[in-house]
Amino acid sequence: MTDRPHDLLHQLTRAERLSARRLQSVLDGFGCSLEAWRVLDLLADGEGHHMTALAEHAFLPAPTLTKLVDQLVDANLVYRRVDPADRRRVLVALTARGAEHRRLLSRAVRADRSRWADALAEDDEERLAGLLSRLSEALGGGAALTGAGAERAAGRGR
Repeated sequence: MTDRPHDLLHQLTRAERLSARRLQSVLDGFGCSLEAWRVLDLLADGEGHHMTALAEHAFLPAPTLTKLVDQLVDANLVYRRVDPADRRRVLVALTARGAEHRRLLSRAVRADRSRWADALAEDDEERLAGLLSRLSEALGGGAALTGAGAERAAGRGR
């Protein structure tokens, strides 16, 4: 029998890198990074989110996320506002321009996905998503990786 954990880790890493590379190639046409896409996509629910939630969703340490949000503010794609429930915190939300930009990105991402999605049957996709969710919970205990942990997980840390 092969070294199953090694094989699984290799397959997970390969699938993540290939999917991220493919998604980035779609986003490149819009001058958008993968991390910016993740932020815009989370904000598309119209709720506004704290920086902590955005950092977890984008897999970015707080200082890097702050720089990214600053860039998105400068591009008039998002804005910051005081959280009415806790005035010490800031919420980030999409501007009208940001919502339209996200819709354009989403269409391009869906179009690309339709080119490869047939490789998985619908029940395969649902099963895979469930398995990956369970694996993430088991590995991380439900805790998201941010900060130095995210940097190390992405292979950029010390």
